[in-house]
Amino acid sequence: MTQAEETIADTRPDFEHFKPGTVLLSGIVGSTAYGLSGPGSDVDRLGMFAAPTLSLLGLHTPRDSHVTSAPDVTFHEAAKLARLALGGNPTASELLWLPDDLYELRTPLGDEAIALRTSLLSAPRVHDAYLGYATQQFRKLLSRDPTWTHRKIAKHARHLMRLVDQGHELYTTGHVTIRLADPERYRDFGERVAADPDAARPFMADAEERFATARSVLPTEANTAAAEDWVLRVRKAFWEG
Repeated sequence: MTQAEETIADTRPDFEHFKPGTVLLSGIVGSTAYGLSGPGSDVDRLGMFAAPTLSLLGLHTPRDSHVTSAPDVTFHEAAKLARLALGGNPTASELLWLPDDLYELRTPLGDEAIALRTSLLSAPRVHDAYLGYATQQFRKLLSRDPTWTHRKIAKHARHLMRLVDQGHELYTTGHVTIRLADPERYRDFGERVAADPDAARPFMADAEERFATARSVLPTEANTAAAEDWVLRVRKAFWEG
């Protein structure tokens, strides 16, 4: 058993914030899902829950996200996750693209959301979200924050490369592979950039060219009607909780 597998086996999601039966989907995301985890890496989990429909109608509506640490767990309410996915948010959308073995909890409505994932995509949103997030990471690297350690810089560089590669795959094929085929390529890049942040410049210049010249298979508009229908099915199923 690897270090990552030992960590996963010893860590469990915390569902105490949710009424039993309201969690629709939960899985392991982040570095462990990508194949980039190592000794000391956190095990991140992402999930989706349904708020009781009646609770959304009063003056004081419930929180639409729950975030905890140790372990690191983020859960979004169903409508919020749908909105984030429609916006191309890479972090939230990841929940709908995990390999089967990384899901820890699945329900019929959660499976419906997974089946809907391609309907939530649009070329402009995917382009702007993935390349935009990667560009933000790139600017942070070039800022040379003196408080950043070698390890932190390497981590940001790895995720910069991952965002570009996964975003380009999604943009050109309509599918994204969460588990990276060659994790060492990303680790090597991280180490090079940690030693010299300017080493990321050629990669980002190439990334911008790759996106600029690529032809996307995605539509210009996502299928918001399909997303709306799914949210309404969730609302009907959880009318009273």
